[in-house]
Amino acid sequence: MFDGIFMFLDSLGGFLSFKVVLIVLGSTQLGIIVGMLPGLTATMGVALMTTLTYKMPADTAVLILMCMYIGAIYGGSRSAILLNIPGTPANAATSVDGHPLALQGKAGEAIGIATTGSFLGSVIGMFMLAFFTPILGNFALDFQSYEFFWLAIFGIIISGNLTAPKDPLKGWISGFLGLFVAMVGMEGIHAHIRYAFGNVNLSGGIDLLPAMVGAFGMAEILTLMKSHRSEVINTPIKNVIPHPRQIVKYWKTIIRSGFIGTFVGAIPGVGEDIAAWVSYDFAKRGSKESELFGKGSVEGLIASETGNNAAAAGAVIPVLSLAIPGSAPAAVLLAAMFIHGIRPGPLIMIESPEFVYKVVAMVFMATCAMMILGLSMVKSLVKVLQVPRTKLIPVIFTLCVIGSYALASRTFDVKVMIAFGILGYLMREMDYPVAPMILGIILGSILDKNLRRAFVLSDGSLLPFVSRPICLVLIFFIVFAIVGRTLWFHRLKMYVAQLIFRKKRG
Repeated sequence: MFDGIFMFLDSLGGFLSFKVVLIVLGSTQLGIIVGMLPGLTATMGVALMTTLTYKMPADTAVLILMCMYIGAIYGGSRSAILLNIPGTPANAATSVDGHPLALQGKAGEAIGIATTGSFLGSVIGMFMLAFFTPILGNFALDFQSYEFFWLAIFGIIISGNLTAPKDPLKGWISGFLGLFVAMVGMEGIHAHIRYAFGNVNLSGGIDLLPAMVGAFGMAEILTLMKSHRSEVINTPIKNVIPHPRQIVKYWKTIIRSGFIGTFVGAIPGVGEDIAAWVSYDFAKRGSKESELFGKGSVEGLIASETGNNAAAAGAVIPVLSLAIPGSAPAAVLLAAMFIHGIRPGPLIMIESPEFVYKVVAMVFMATCAMMILGLSMVKSLVKVLQVPRTKLIPVIFTLCVIGSYALASRTFDVKVMIAFGILGYLMREMDYPVAPMILGIILGSILDKNLRRAFVLSDGSLLPFVSRPICLVLIFFIVFAIVGRTLWFHRLKMYVAQLIFRKKRG
Protein backbone atom coordinates (compact mmCIF):
# COMPACT_ATOMS: atom_id res chain seq x y z
CA MET A 1 0.00 0.00 0.00
CA PHE A 2 2.78 2.42 0.98
CA ASP A 3 4.66 1.50 -2.22
CA GLY A 4 1.58 2.63 -4.15
CA ILE A 5 1.43 5.95 -2.29
CA PHE A 6 5.13 6.57 -2.92
CA MET A 7 4.77 5.71 -6.63
CA PHE A 8 1.76 8.06 -6.88
CA LEU A 9 3.70 10.91 -5.22
CA ASP A 10 6.72 10.21 -7.46
CA SER A 11 4.51 10.32 -10.56
CA LEU A 12 2.81 13.51 -9.41
CA GLY A 13 6.18 15.12 -8.71
CA GLY A 14 7.39 14.12 -12.17
CA PHE A 15 4.43 15.90 -13.77
CA LEU A 16 4.79 19.13 -11.79
CA SER A 17 6.41 21.46 -14.28
CA PHE A 18 5.14 24.69 -15.84
CA LYS A 19 4.84 23.08 -19.28
CA VAL A 20 2.83 20.10 -18.01
CA VAL A 21 0.49 22.33 -15.96
CA LEU A 22 -0.22 24.37 -19.11
CA ILE A 23 -0.90 21.14 -21.04
CA VAL A 24 -3.28 19.94 -18.31
CA LEU A 25 -5.18 23.25 -18.17
CA GLY A 26 -5.34 23.54 -21.96
CA SER A 27 -6.48 20.00 -22.69
CA THR A 28 -9.02 20.00 -19.83
CA GLN A 29 -10.45 23.31 -21.08
CA LEU A 30 -10.66 21.88 -24.60
CA GLY A 31 -12.42 18.83 -23.15
CA ILE A 32 -14.94 21.07 -21.35
CA ILE A 33 -15.67 22.94 -24.60
CA VAL A 34 -16.08 19.67 -26.56
CA GLY A 35 -18.41 18.34 -23.85
CA MET A 36 -20.43 21.57 -23.79
CA LEU A 37 -21.25 21.52 -27.48
CA PRO A 38 -24.27 19.27 -28.09
CA GLY A 39 -23.38 16.51 -30.50
CA LEU A 40 -19.67 16.44 -29.72
CA THR A 41 -19.28 13.51 -27.36
CA ALA A 42 -16.36 12.69 -25.09
CA THR A 43 -15.63 9.66 -27.27
CA MET A 44 -15.33 11.77 -30.38
CA GLY A 45 -13.14 14.30 -28.58
CA VAL A 46 -10.77 11.61 -27.27
CA ALA A 47 -10.72 9.85 -30.67
CA LEU A 48 -9.84 13.03 -32.56
CA MET A 49 -7.23 13.98 -29.99
CA THR A 50 -5.68 10.49 -30.23
CA THR A 51 -5.00 10.99 -33.91
CA LEU A 52 -3.40 14.39 -33.21
CA THR A 53 -1.17 13.21 -30.36
CA TYR A 54 0.15 9.85 -31.53
CA LYS A 55 3.60 11.27 -32.34
CA MET A 56 4.00 12.68 -28.82
CA PRO A 57 5.76 10.87 -25.96
CA ALA A 58 3.49 8.22 -24.41
CA ASP A 59 3.05 9.90 -21.01
CA THR A 60 2.20 13.29 -22.53
CA ALA A 61 -0.28 11.80 -25.01
CA VAL A 62 -2.10 9.74 -22.35
CA LEU A 63 -2.17 12.78 -20.03
CA ILE A 64 -3.81 14.93 -22.74
CA LEU A 65 -6.37 12.22 -23.51
CA MET A 66 -7.19 11.73 -19.83
CA CYS A 67 -7.73 15.50 -19.39
CA MET A 68 -9.90 15.57 -22.52
CA TYR A 69 -11.94 12.60 -21.23
CA ILE A 70 -12.63 13.98 -17.75
CA GLY A 71 -13.16 17.54 -19.02
CA ALA A 72 -15.67 16.43 -21.68
CA ILE A 73 -17.72 14.29 -19.28
CA TYR A 74 -18.00 17.30 -16.95
CA GLY A 75 -18.48 19.88 -19.74
CA GLY A 76 -21.67 18.21 -20.96
CA SER A 77 -23.43 19.41 -17.80
CA ARG A 78 -23.31 23.03 -19.04
CA SER A 79 -25.54 22.45 -22.06
CA ALA A 80 -27.70 20.04 -20.03
CA ILE A 81 -28.38 22.85 -17.54
CA LEU A 82 -28.67 25.80 -19.93
CA LEU A 83 -30.09 24.16 -23.06
CA ASN A 84 -31.85 21.09 -21.63
CA ILE A 85 -29.72 19.15 -24.15
CA PRO A 86 -26.99 16.98 -22.62
CA GLY A 87 -23.62 17.76 -24.18
CA THR A 88 -22.73 14.08 -23.93
CA PRO A 89 -24.98 11.05 -23.22
CA ALA A 90 -23.39 10.93 -19.75
CA ASN A 91 -25.17 14.17 -18.83
CA ALA A 92 -28.71 13.13 -19.78
CA ALA A 93 -29.67 12.63 -16.11
CA THR A 94 -28.17 16.06 -15.28
CA SER A 95 -30.72 17.88 -17.42
CA VAL A 96 -33.63 16.38 -15.43
CA ASP A 97 -32.95 18.65 -12.44
CA GLY A 98 -30.28 21.01 -13.78
CA HIS A 99 -32.51 22.63 -16.40
CA PRO A 100 -35.46 23.25 -14.00
CA LEU A 101 -32.99 24.98 -11.67
CA ALA A 102 -31.87 27.22 -14.56
CA LEU A 103 -35.52 28.03 -15.36
CA GLN A 104 -35.92 29.12 -11.73
CA GLY A 105 -33.11 31.66 -12.22
CA LYS A 106 -30.50 29.46 -10.47
CA ALA A 107 -28.29 28.64 -13.47
CA GLY A 108 -25.10 29.78 -11.71
CA GLU A 109 -25.95 27.76 -8.61
CA ALA A 110 -26.71 24.68 -10.73
CA ILE A 111 -23.37 24.97 -12.58
CA GLY A 112 -21.51 25.31 -9.27
CA ILE A 113 -23.24 22.27 -7.76
CA ALA A 114 -22.62 20.22 -10.92
CA THR A 115 -18.92 21.22 -10.84
CA THR A 116 -18.53 20.27 -7.18
CA GLY A 117 -20.37 16.97 -7.69
CA SER A 118 -18.17 16.14 -10.69
CA PHE A 119 -15.03 16.97 -8.71
CA LEU A 120 -16.02 14.79 -5.74
CA GLY A 121 -17.11 11.94 -8.02
CA SER A 122 -13.79 12.06 -9.83
CA VAL A 123 -11.88 12.04 -6.52
CA ILE A 124 -13.80 8.97 -5.27
CA GLY A 125 -13.22 7.25 -8.61
CA MET A 126 -9.52 8.12 -8.44
CA PHE A 127 -9.11 6.49 -5.02
CA MET A 128 -10.92 3.36 -6.20
CA LEU A 129 -8.78 3.30 -9.35
CA ALA A 130 -5.63 3.34 -7.20
CA PHE A 131 -7.00 0.68 -4.82
CA PHE A 132 -8.73 -1.81 -7.12
CA THR A 133 -6.48 -1.80 -10.21
CA PRO A 134 -3.57 -3.62 -8.47
CA ILE A 135 -5.99 -6.08 -6.81
CA LEU A 136 -7.82 -6.85 -10.07
CA GLY A 137 -4.51 -6.99 -11.94
CA ASN A 138 -3.06 -9.54 -9.50
CA PHE A 139 -6.29 -11.57 -9.63
CA ALA A 140 -6.21 -11.51 -13.45
CA LEU A 141 -2.80 -13.20 -13.38
CA ASP A 142 -4.74 -16.46 -12.81
CA PHE A 143 -6.55 -15.94 -16.12
CA GLN A 144 -5.54 -18.15 -19.03
CA SER A 145 -6.84 -18.29 -22.59
CA TYR A 146 -10.04 -20.11 -21.50
CA GLU A 147 -10.95 -17.33 -19.05
CA PHE A 148 -10.14 -14.53 -21.52
CA PHE A 149 -12.44 -16.13 -24.10
CA TRP A 150 -15.38 -16.15 -21.69
CA LEU A 151 -14.50 -12.66 -20.43
CA ALA A 152 -14.75 -11.29 -24.00
CA ILE A 153 -18.18 -12.93 -24.43
CA PHE A 154 -19.28 -11.58 -21.04
CA GLY A 155 -18.19 -8.05 -22.05
CA ILE A 156 -20.33 -8.16 -25.20
CA ILE A 157 -23.40 -9.57 -23.42
CA ILE A 158 -23.35 -7.18 -20.46
CA SER A 159 -22.61 -4.20 -22.69
CA GLY A 160 -25.57 -5.13 -24.93
CA ASN A 161 -27.81 -5.54 -21.88
CA LEU A 162 -27.02 -2.15 -20.38
CA THR A 163 -26.76 -0.01 -23.51
CA ALA A 164 -30.02 -1.33 -24.98
CA PRO A 165 -32.27 -1.75 -21.92
CA LYS A 166 -35.50 -1.85 -23.96
CA ASP A 167 -34.31 -4.54 -26.36
CA PRO A 168 -30.99 -6.17 -25.33
CA LEU A 169 -31.06 -8.31 -28.49
CA LYS A 170 -30.14 -5.16 -30.46
CA GLY A 171 -27.18 -4.60 -28.15
CA TRP A 172 -25.98 -8.21 -28.57
CA ILE A 173 -26.35 -7.99 -32.38
CA SER A 174 -24.31 -4.78 -32.35
CA GLY A 175 -21.60 -6.43 -30.21
CA PHE A 176 -21.33 -9.55 -32.38
CA LEU A 177 -21.23 -7.34 -35.50
CA GLY A 178 -18.15 -5.72 -33.96
CA LEU A 179 -16.62 -9.17 -33.34
CA PHE A 180 -17.17 -10.03 -37.00
CA VAL A 181 -15.52 -6.76 -38.14
CA ALA A 182 -12.51 -7.64 -35.99
CA MET A 183 -12.15 -10.95 -37.89
CA VAL A 184 -11.51 -9.13 -41.20
CA GLY A 185 -7.86 -9.14 -42.32
CA MET A 186 -4.76 -11.00 -41.27
CA GLU A 187 -5.20 -13.11 -38.12
CA GLY A 188 -2.61 -12.84 -35.39
CA ILE A 189 -1.30 -16.42 -35.03
CA HIS A 190 -0.67 -17.86 -38.52
CA ALA A 191 -1.01 -14.59 -40.56
CA HIS A 192 -3.84 -16.12 -42.60
CA ILE A 193 -5.95 -13.50 -44.44
CA ARG A 194 -9.71 -13.73 -43.85
CA TYR A 195 -12.75 -11.98 -45.40
CA ALA A 196 -10.57 -9.63 -47.51
CA PHE A 197 -12.07 -10.78 -50.86
CA GLY A 198 -8.80 -9.99 -52.66
CA ASN A 199 -8.71 -6.38 -51.44
CA VAL A 200 -5.14 -5.43 -50.38
CA ASN A 201 -6.32 -2.76 -47.97
CA LEU A 202 -8.78 -5.10 -46.26
CA SER A 203 -6.07 -7.75 -45.84
CA GLY A 204 -4.48 -5.52 -43.19
CA GLY A 205 -7.75 -5.43 -41.27
CA ILE A 206 -9.93 -2.51 -40.23
CA ASP A 207 -8.17 -0.16 -37.81
CA LEU A 208 -10.02 0.68 -34.64
CA LEU A 209 -9.49 4.45 -34.74
CA PRO A 210 -11.02 5.26 -38.19
CA ALA A 211 -13.93 2.96 -37.32
CA MET A 212 -14.40 4.69 -33.97
CA VAL A 213 -14.03 8.23 -35.35
CA GLY A 214 -16.63 7.35 -37.99
CA ALA A 215 -19.08 5.58 -35.65
CA PHE A 216 -19.05 8.43 -33.16
CA GLY A 217 -17.74 11.55 -34.97
CA MET A 218 -19.21 11.21 -38.48
CA ALA A 219 -22.46 9.79 -37.09
CA GLU A 220 -22.70 12.81 -34.76
CA ILE A 221 -22.33 15.15 -37.74
CA LEU A 222 -25.18 13.43 -39.57
CA THR A 223 -27.31 13.57 -36.40
CA LEU A 224 -26.48 17.28 -35.92
CA MET A 225 -27.55 18.03 -39.49
CA LYS A 226 -30.90 16.42 -38.81
CA SER A 227 -31.64 17.87 -35.35
CA HIS A 228 -33.26 21.23 -34.59
CA ARG A 229 -31.42 24.21 -33.13
CA SER A 230 -31.99 25.03 -29.44
CA GLU A 231 -31.82 28.36 -27.69
CA VAL A 232 -29.64 29.14 -24.67
CA ILE A 233 -31.45 30.29 -21.53
CA ASN A 234 -30.61 33.94 -20.92
CA THR A 235 -30.65 33.60 -17.14
CA PRO A 236 -28.05 35.91 -15.56
CA ILE A 237 -25.25 33.83 -14.01
CA LYS A 238 -24.21 35.42 -10.71
CA ASN A 239 -22.71 33.30 -7.95
CA VAL A 240 -21.24 30.01 -9.17
CA ILE A 241 -19.48 28.81 -6.01
CA PRO A 242 -21.98 26.73 -3.99
CA HIS A 243 -22.46 27.17 -0.24
CA PRO A 244 -20.66 24.38 1.70
CA ARG A 245 -23.91 23.55 3.53
CA GLN A 246 -25.52 22.57 0.22
CA ILE A 247 -22.80 20.01 -0.36
CA VAL A 248 -22.38 18.72 3.21
CA LYS A 249 -26.15 18.18 3.47
CA TYR A 250 -25.95 15.51 0.76
CA TRP A 251 -22.71 13.80 1.77
CA LYS A 252 -24.34 10.34 1.88
CA THR A 253 -25.67 10.81 -1.67
CA ILE A 254 -22.24 11.92 -2.87
CA ILE A 255 -20.42 8.92 -1.40
CA ARG A 256 -23.07 6.45 -2.59
CA SER A 257 -23.15 7.94 -6.09
CA GLY A 258 -19.33 7.89 -6.22
CA PHE A 259 -19.20 4.18 -5.41
CA ILE A 260 -22.07 3.32 -7.77
CA GLY A 261 -20.52 5.37 -10.57
CA THR A 262 -17.13 3.73 -10.20
CA PHE A 263 -18.60 0.21 -10.03
CA VAL A 264 -20.85 0.72 -13.08
CA GLY A 265 -18.01 2.43 -14.98
CA ALA A 266 -15.77 -0.59 -14.36
CA ILE A 267 -18.23 -2.97 -16.08
CA PRO A 268 -16.96 -3.51 -19.66
CA GLY A 269 -18.63 -1.34 -22.27
CA VAL A 270 -21.32 0.17 -20.04
CA GLY A 271 -20.21 3.78 -19.65
CA GLU A 272 -20.94 7.00 -17.81
CA ASP A 273 -24.54 7.52 -18.96
CA ILE A 274 -25.74 4.31 -17.29
CA ALA A 275 -23.73 5.21 -14.17
CA ALA A 276 -25.43 8.62 -13.98
CA TRP A 277 -28.92 7.15 -14.32
CA VAL A 278 -28.29 4.39 -11.75
CA SER A 279 -26.86 6.95 -9.28
CA TYR A 280 -29.85 9.24 -9.89
CA ASP A 281 -32.31 6.38 -9.35
CA PHE A 282 -30.66 5.29 -6.08
CA ALA A 283 -30.61 8.91 -4.86
CA LYS A 284 -34.31 9.33 -5.62
CA ARG A 285 -35.26 6.09 -3.85
CA GLY A 286 -33.25 7.00 -0.74
CA SER A 287 -34.13 10.71 -0.59
CA LYS A 288 -36.35 12.43 1.95
CA GLU A 289 -37.12 15.01 -0.76
CA SER A 290 -38.01 12.60 -3.57
CA GLU A 291 -40.96 14.80 -4.59
CA LEU A 292 -38.47 17.47 -5.74
CA PHE A 293 -36.73 15.14 -8.22
CA GLY A 294 -37.44 16.28 -11.76
CA LYS A 295 -38.45 19.78 -10.56
CA GLY A 296 -34.99 21.17 -9.71
CA SER A 297 -33.61 18.90 -6.98
CA VAL A 298 -30.10 19.80 -5.85
CA GLU A 299 -29.67 16.22 -4.59
CA GLY A 300 -30.64 14.78 -7.99
CA LEU A 301 -28.19 17.06 -9.76
CA ILE A 302 -25.34 16.13 -7.40
CA ALA A 303 -26.11 12.40 -7.72
CA SER A 304 -26.03 12.35 -11.53
CA GLU A 305 -22.87 14.46 -11.86
CA THR A 306 -21.03 12.56 -9.11
CA GLY A 307 -22.00 9.25 -10.74
CA ASN A 308 -20.90 10.07 -14.28
CA ASN A 309 -17.52 11.52 -13.34
CA ALA A 310 -16.79 8.66 -10.93
CA ALA A 311 -17.56 6.30 -13.83
CA ALA A 312 -14.88 7.99 -15.97
CA ALA A 313 -12.19 6.96 -13.46
CA GLY A 314 -13.89 3.57 -12.92
CA ALA A 315 -13.82 2.83 -16.66
CA VAL A 316 -10.02 3.00 -16.57
CA ILE A 317 -9.79 0.16 -13.98
CA PRO A 318 -10.50 -2.68 -16.49
CA VAL A 319 -8.44 -0.85 -19.14
CA LEU A 320 -5.31 -1.09 -17.01
CA SER A 321 -5.92 -4.45 -15.30
CA LEU A 322 -7.62 -6.50 -18.07
CA ALA A 323 -7.05 -4.46 -21.26
CA ILE A 324 -10.84 -4.28 -21.63
CA PRO A 325 -12.50 -0.83 -21.72
CA GLY A 326 -15.23 0.17 -19.31
CA SER A 327 -16.73 2.78 -21.67
CA ALA A 328 -16.47 4.05 -25.25
CA PRO A 329 -14.00 6.90 -24.43
CA ALA A 330 -11.97 4.40 -22.37
CA ALA A 331 -11.88 2.18 -25.48
CA VAL A 332 -10.17 4.97 -27.40
CA LEU A 333 -7.82 5.49 -24.48
CA LEU A 334 -6.95 1.78 -24.59
CA ALA A 335 -6.25 1.98 -28.33
CA ALA A 336 -4.04 5.04 -27.74
CA MET A 337 -2.03 3.14 -25.11
CA PHE A 338 -1.36 0.30 -27.57
CA ILE A 339 -0.35 2.85 -30.26
CA HIS A 340 2.20 4.31 -27.83
CA GLY A 341 3.68 0.91 -26.97
CA ILE A 342 2.06 0.58 -23.53
CA ARG A 343 0.74 -2.90 -22.79
CA PRO A 344 -2.16 -2.68 -20.33
CA GLY A 345 -3.51 -5.98 -19.04
CA PRO A 346 -2.82 -8.59 -16.34
CA LEU A 347 0.96 -8.24 -16.69
CA ILE A 348 1.03 -4.48 -16.12
CA MET A 349 1.51 -4.87 -12.33
CA ILE A 350 4.63 -6.97 -13.07
CA GLU A 351 6.07 -5.16 -16.10
CA SER A 352 5.31 -1.50 -15.29
CA PRO A 353 3.38 -0.96 -12.03
CA GLU A 354 4.52 2.67 -11.95
CA PHE A 355 2.37 3.40 -15.03
CA VAL A 356 -0.80 2.58 -13.06
CA TYR A 357 0.06 5.27 -10.53
CA LYS A 358 1.03 7.67 -13.32
CA VAL A 359 -2.53 7.30 -14.60
CA VAL A 360 -3.87 7.94 -11.08
CA ALA A 361 -1.76 11.13 -10.95
CA MET A 362 -3.12 12.14 -14.38
CA VAL A 363 -6.71 11.69 -13.12
CA PHE A 364 -5.85 13.79 -10.05
CA MET A 365 -4.39 16.63 -12.14
CA ALA A 366 -7.29 16.58 -14.62
CA THR A 367 -9.78 16.62 -11.72
CA CYS A 368 -8.13 19.65 -10.10
CA ALA A 369 -7.99 21.47 -13.45
CA MET A 370 -11.66 20.67 -14.04
CA MET A 371 -12.60 22.18 -10.65
CA ILE A 372 -10.57 25.38 -11.22
CA LEU A 373 -11.75 25.89 -14.81
CA GLY A 374 -15.31 24.85 -13.97
CA LEU A 375 -15.72 27.60 -11.38
CA SER A 376 -14.02 30.29 -13.46
CA MET A 377 -14.67 31.82 -16.88
CA VAL A 378 -18.27 30.55 -16.73
CA LYS A 379 -19.87 33.61 -18.35
CA SER A 380 -17.41 33.74 -21.25
CA LEU A 381 -17.54 29.98 -21.89
CA VAL A 382 -21.33 29.93 -22.06
CA LYS A 383 -21.00 31.96 -25.30
CA VAL A 384 -19.47 28.86 -26.92
CA LEU A 385 -22.95 27.34 -26.87
CA GLN A 386 -24.07 30.05 -29.31
CA VAL A 387 -21.65 28.95 -32.07
CA PRO A 388 -23.81 28.23 -35.15
CA ARG A 389 -23.78 24.61 -36.24
CA THR A 390 -23.17 25.69 -39.85
CA LYS A 391 -19.68 26.71 -38.70
CA LEU A 392 -19.22 23.81 -36.32
CA ILE A 393 -20.02 20.90 -38.64
CA PRO A 394 -17.33 21.63 -41.31
CA VAL A 395 -14.68 21.93 -38.56
CA ILE A 396 -15.67 18.57 -37.02
CA PHE A 397 -15.76 16.88 -40.43
CA THR A 398 -12.30 18.24 -41.30
CA LEU A 399 -10.91 16.94 -37.98
CA CYS A 400 -12.50 13.52 -38.60
CA VAL A 401 -10.88 13.30 -42.07
CA ILE A 402 -7.47 14.57 -40.92
CA GLY A 403 -7.50 12.30 -37.86
CA SER A 404 -8.34 9.19 -39.89
CA TYR A 405 -5.82 9.97 -42.64
CA ALA A 406 -2.97 10.97 -40.33
CA LEU A 407 -2.87 7.56 -38.64
CA ALA A 408 -1.31 5.72 -41.61
CA SER A 409 -1.57 8.25 -44.51
CA ARG A 410 -4.10 6.03 -46.31
CA THR A 411 -7.25 7.25 -48.07
CA PHE A 412 -8.66 3.79 -47.30
CA ASP A 413 -8.93 4.81 -43.61
CA VAL A 414 -10.95 7.90 -44.59
CA LYS A 415 -13.32 5.64 -46.54
CA VAL A 416 -13.58 3.36 -43.50
CA MET A 417 -14.38 6.39 -41.34
CA ILE A 418 -17.18 7.53 -43.69
CA ALA A 419 -18.58 3.98 -44.02
CA PHE A 420 -18.71 3.53 -40.24
CA GLY A 421 -20.20 7.03 -39.89
CA ILE A 422 -23.11 6.09 -42.14
CA LEU A 423 -23.43 2.71 -40.38
CA GLY A 424 -23.36 4.39 -36.95
CA TYR A 425 -26.03 6.90 -38.03
CA LEU A 426 -28.32 4.15 -39.37
CA MET A 427 -27.84 2.15 -36.16
CA ARG A 428 -28.86 5.18 -34.09
CA GLU A 429 -31.92 5.72 -36.24
CA MET A 430 -32.95 2.09 -35.71
CA ASP A 431 -32.18 2.28 -31.95
CA TYR A 432 -29.17 -0.04 -32.09
CA PRO A 433 -26.42 1.04 -29.64
CA VAL A 434 -23.03 1.74 -31.24
CA ALA A 435 -20.87 1.18 -28.14
CA PRO A 436 -21.15 -2.68 -28.15
CA MET A 437 -20.01 -2.73 -31.80
CA ILE A 438 -16.86 -0.78 -30.94
CA LEU A 439 -16.30 -2.99 -27.90
CA GLY A 440 -16.67 -6.01 -30.21
CA ILE A 441 -13.96 -4.66 -32.54
CA ILE A 442 -11.62 -4.30 -29.55
CA LEU A 443 -12.48 -7.67 -28.00
CA GLY A 444 -12.49 -9.54 -31.32
CA SER A 445 -8.73 -9.97 -31.40
CA ILE A 446 -8.63 -11.06 -27.72
CA LEU A 447 -11.43 -13.58 -28.29
CA ASP A 448 -10.01 -14.98 -31.52
CA LYS A 449 -6.44 -15.46 -30.31
CA ASN A 450 -7.40 -16.90 -26.95
CA LEU A 451 -9.98 -19.29 -28.39
CA ARG A 452 -7.48 -20.82 -30.81
CA ARG A 453 -4.63 -20.77 -28.30
CA ALA A 454 -6.89 -22.56 -25.80
CA PHE A 455 -7.70 -25.28 -28.34
CA VAL A 456 -3.98 -25.76 -28.97
CA LEU A 457 -3.29 -26.04 -25.21
CA SER A 458 -6.16 -28.47 -24.61
CA ASP A 459 -5.45 -30.51 -27.76
CA GLY A 460 -8.86 -29.63 -29.17
CA SER A 461 -10.81 -30.48 -26.02
CA LEU A 462 -13.76 -28.32 -24.89
CA LEU A 463 -13.60 -29.62 -21.32
CA PRO A 464 -11.30 -26.90 -19.86
CA PHE A 465 -13.72 -24.23 -21.13
CA VAL A 466 -16.47 -25.57 -18.85
CA SER A 467 -14.54 -27.12 -15.96
CA ARG A 468 -12.21 -24.41 -14.65
CA PRO A 469 -13.61 -22.51 -11.62
CA ILE A 470 -13.29 -18.97 -13.05
CA CYS A 471 -14.77 -20.16 -16.37
CA LEU A 472 -17.78 -21.59 -14.50
CA VAL A 473 -18.34 -18.26 -12.70
CA LEU A 474 -18.16 -16.34 -16.01
CA ILE A 475 -20.51 -18.83 -17.72
CA PHE A 476 -23.00 -18.42 -14.85
CA PHE A 477 -22.97 -14.62 -15.26
CA ILE A 478 -23.35 -14.86 -19.05
CA VAL A 479 -26.32 -17.25 -18.80
CA PHE A 480 -27.91 -15.15 -16.05
CA ALA A 481 -27.42 -11.92 -18.09
CA ILE A 482 -29.21 -13.52 -21.07
CA VAL A 483 -31.93 -15.48 -19.27
CA GLY A 484 -32.57 -12.62 -16.83
CA ARG A 485 -33.86 -10.42 -19.69
CA THR A 486 -36.40 -12.95 -21.00
CA LEU A 487 -40.15 -12.53 -20.44
CA TRP A 488 -40.67 -15.96 -18.94
CA PHE A 489 -37.95 -15.29 -16.36
CA HIS A 490 -39.76 -12.13 -15.24
CA ARG A 491 -43.03 -14.08 -15.03
CA LEU A 492 -41.30 -16.79 -12.97
CA LYS A 493 -39.86 -14.11 -10.68
CA MET A 494 -43.32 -12.56 -10.18
CA TYR A 495 -44.85 -16.01 -9.54
CA VAL A 496 -42.22 -16.85 -6.88
CA ALA A 497 -42.68 -13.41 -5.25
CA GLN A 498 -46.44 -13.95 -5.07
CA LEU A 499 -45.96 -17.40 -3.53
CA ILE A 500 -43.65 -15.97 -0.85
CA PHE A 501 -46.11 -13.13 -0.17
CA ARG A 502 -49.06 -15.54 0.23
CA LYS A 503 -47.03 -17.80 2.49
CA LYS A 504 -46.17 -14.87 4.77
CA ARG A 505 -49.82 -13.76 4.93
CA GLY A 506 -51.21 -17.24 5.35
